[in-house]
Amino acid sequence: MLSPEDISSAAAQLYEAEKQRIQISPLTLQHSGMDMDDAYAVQKAWVDQKIADGRKVTGYKIGLTSRAMQMAMKIDTPDFGVLLDDMYFANGAKITAADFTDPRIEVEFGFVLKEPLFGEDVSAEQVIAATDYVVPALELIAARSFRVDPETGYTRTVFDTIADNAANAGYIVGDTQFDPRDIDLPWAGAMLYLNGEIEETGLAGGVMGHPAEGIRWVCKRFAPHGIGLEPGQFILSGSFTRPMVVAAGDHILADYGPLGKVEVSFV
Repeated sequence: MLSPEDISSAAAQLYEAEKQRIQISPLTLQHSGMDMDDAYAVQKAWVDQKIADGRKVTGYKIGLTSRAMQMAMKIDTPDFGVLLDDMYFANGAKITAADFTDPRIEVEFGFVLKEPLFGEDVSAEQVIAATDYVVPALELIAARSFRVDPETGYTRTVFDTIADNAANAGYIVGDTQFDPRDIDLPWAGAMLYLNGEIEETGLAGGVMGHPAEGIRWVCKRFAPHGIGLEPGQFILSGSFTRPMVVAAGDHILADYGPLGKVEVSFV
């Protein structure tokens, strides 16, 4: 296990990397013994620093829940990160690409809760019952540590991704809110356009068979630590397409059919 000093130092490196808009070497290249508990400890220390700066927790993102994402990232287990108030963008937002390192877009559904969820045995049905509404959303991810270290060729691991707040950088929320009981959510999907051309398509069932399963997973993950999900929180349930690289000048449109559209431009 990493020492408290190592955890604090690693969190500070990620904090400065995001602030300075640079990428650092994967933390596991420096700390070969880092495990999952260490990675989440680094994530927490980094998020705590942001909270000390005045940020507020608005929810969580669940990542690497679909085979498409796991294959793209060469990682075989889900993870989670923390959403903060300054990560929110409205539908149609213009985002400065240079504010983010290696920015990419993912297609998801966001769940907004009306009741708390806690425990290792939370079911998908309980997740649905506790949901106020579901909304189409895009996640903006950004790697503060290199996916592949340019000097050594070393590929970062799931522990690097977790420490990097699961690569979360922002979320863009659609305008159409719906009751998840009103539609067959696993068969809901989207077509993702980059500058007018279709780049990705996918169904929400790609997320562990049902997006609610991702939220069930994070409840199980939190339970031993006495943490639950709270009413009003926004939960990104996981991408059902591969991450799409974006740059200044790009326009992104995710068409969810009858569930609306989400779009964002990078400048």
